[in-house]
Amino acid sequence: MGTLDGAPDAPTGLARIVLGTSESIAGTVYGTIVVMSAIALGAEGTRDTWRLASIVAATVIVLWFAHVYSHGLGEAIGRGRQLDRAEFTAVARREFAIPMAAVAPICALFLGGFELVEERTAVWIALGIGFATLVAVGFRYAALERLDMRGTMKGVALNVAIGVVLIALEVAVAH
Repeated sequence: MGTLDGAPDAPTGLARIVLGTSESIAGTVYGTIVVMSAIALGAEGTRDTWRLASIVAATVIVLWFAHVYSHGLGEAIGRGRQLDRAEFTAVARREFAIPMAAVAPICALFLGGFELVEERTAVWIALGIGFATLVAVGFRYAALERLDMRGTMKGVALNVAIGVVLIALEVAVAH
């Protein structure tokens, strides 16, 4: 089995940032689910897309810092020594997929803030970007596994379903 980057449809350029690499795909999926949860939770309490964008950004940044800290700590303990600057920077870069997952949805929320679209539409566009990301990641995994069309559709549906369930659980717990 190869890496996601070894798959025939490995992303390049901007797609690498948006969809992740073999090293960052976990952060892309995690960040996408966090962003969608923050949007779903925040959209219930405000109609102000500027405020919602700031809620999403703050949530993602805090969780990114937590991931960098916890993974850095884990690697230091695993190595039996403090990480040097280059090693810690490598951890931060790998986990940077988490806040990167928020960029496009936040830009969609800005559309509502600038009144280019209705605020409700901006929220749906932002959520749609999240769903599209989960679908794209599902297709990447299916390509890696060389699944047929039926297996691909099952894999994509499962990836999206897991994301939706996690978002629904987050919203349910918050209420």
